[in-house]
Amino acid sequence: MDFIEVAESFSDEDEEVSEIEDYESGDEEIEVSDDDLEEIILEDLPEYLSRDKTIQWYEHPFRHSRRSTNPSLQPGITRYAASRISDIQSSFDLFLPPQLETIILRNTNREGRRVLGATFEDIDTPTLRAYIGLLILAGVFRSNNEATESLWDAEIGRPIFRAVMSNKTFKKISRFIRFDDRSTRSSRRETDKFAPIRELWDSWVDILPKLYNPQKNITIDEQLVPFRGRCPFRQYMPMKPAKYGMKNWVACDSGTSYVWNIQPYTGRINNTPERNQGMRVVQDLTAGLKGYNITVDNFFTSYELPQKLLKREITSVGTIRKNKPSIPRVLLESKKWPAQSSKFAFTKDTTLVTYVPKKNRSVILQSTLHTTNSINNKENKKPLIIEDYNASKGAVDTLDKLVACYSTKRKTKRWPVAVFCNIIDISCYNAFILFTQVEPDWNKSKLYRRRLFLEQLGRALVNPYMQMRKSLPRALASADIVLKSRNLTDDTNNTTTTKEESAKRGRCKFCPKDIKTSFTCNNCKRYVCKRHFIVKCKDC
Repeated sequence: MDFIEVAESFSDEDEEVSEIEDYESGDEEIEVSDDDLEEIILEDLPEYLSRDKTIQWYEHPFRHSRRSTNPSLQPGITRYAASRISDIQSSFDLFLPPQLETIILRNTNREGRRVLGATFEDIDTPTLRAYIGLLILAGVFRSNNEATESLWDAEIGRPIFRAVMSNKTFKKISRFIRFDDRSTRSSRRETDKFAPIRELWDSWVDILPKLYNPQKNITIDEQLVPFRGRCPFRQYMPMKPAKYGMKNWVACDSGTSYVWNIQPYTGRINNTPERNQGMRVVQDLTAGLKGYNITVDNFFTSYELPQKLLKREITSVGTIRKNKPSIPRVLLESKKWPAQSSKFAFTKDTTLVTYVPKKNRSVILQSTLHTTNSINNKENKKPLIIEDYNASKGAVDTLDKLVACYSTKRKTKRWPVAVFCNIIDISCYNAFILFTQVEPDWNKSKLYRRRLFLEQLGRALVNPYMQMRKSLPRALASADIVLKSRNLTDDTNNTTTTKEESAKRGRCKFCPKDIKTSFTCNNCKRYVCKRHFIVKCKDC
């Protein structure tokens, strides 16, 4: 198995704390600034020494209030995005603007001309948008893994696919779609494994933070893009459903799962493991932020990371691995502790807690957001740190589930195409978040309104190309869709057809069989099917 790196995995029991519960505290919390803290005589406090003997921890907290967060950005959709959203398609167009379409069209047409020469017909913007629209519709219909021959079949396929373009055209675009210049790829690949799609990726990532500002909490975790073909940085992650694929580091808004920043993992450089990778990733993904709280898992958490984040007024909450040298031994001796018990350790800026959900099971969390030993009043006696962690840890996992539900990804041997489909999936989800912030009452009562959003988006993308078709498809249902999209109206007495507003159906006056149709002649108003009418322009 070529080019596979095995990602580190850990027991779910160590990472999973328990389900989310409401925090109830009988003590009133009062905000106290650092300048107002009382002087504490450290010599009088019980103390613990870290395993590496470099950090002094104390049994009691230094302050009695939770540290407040004050995001530097106004949460929610930006004014730039809100002013440019008028409908569903406009919300998606923000993530795939003309400059990104130009990158795809330029390189796709270059590749087509290289292979087919002068016989290749260049792909234009309406064609590309129609192609993306069909990918979205295939995901909506859960047909992204279905063979194209089946999707375009006149009997068992969906009419919308034949109505938009032929199967041959769809396959041609899938064959030649490219995102970089093939002639310079080898030189760029020497320093960047992501070179085949780097230009498009970086331009797209730059757009994400300009359209939406996260709430007060951000979740950072890894995403696995399913892919089993050849890829120089393919990962094996046994705890993920797909197990094989390409890993991305993702920073999501904890409340909406909006992808605010994302970074691909391209494997080791010169076969050398990266030191302090988790710290580097968190700092990269949170660049430009101030006043937020970050939720991470034990891959990222160390004692040094939150100290660096605090300098930017960013707090953090996360599980921490038990082999970290910064943890005092007293927090590791939990085997004999009773169930639902906790033990805290504090410095001036950081809080550690070991919680035993059941006998012989424990988890350690580290936080710079929490500065007290608050525990809920329920039977499980769960610390507030754990409850806040549980409430925000799953944003990236939620994103994965939602994206996989209506994914545009089709079977492919080229990993850049799989990355491109992931770009479309995330763009569709982010566009849905933006649109529902602008139109909060849109299909609010329906549990499947994201499906409705994607269906309308797909139709909006394919309509312009469908209306430009030179000839109607042979299948009656597909031809009916094309004619509806054209919305034919003729003020003259030409022999054309229009759909009655009542949408009634009747038998074709020329067919020997009982063929039902909803189209009528403008002259005689008789029902006629596709086989017995012609289309003329208004000047003929």
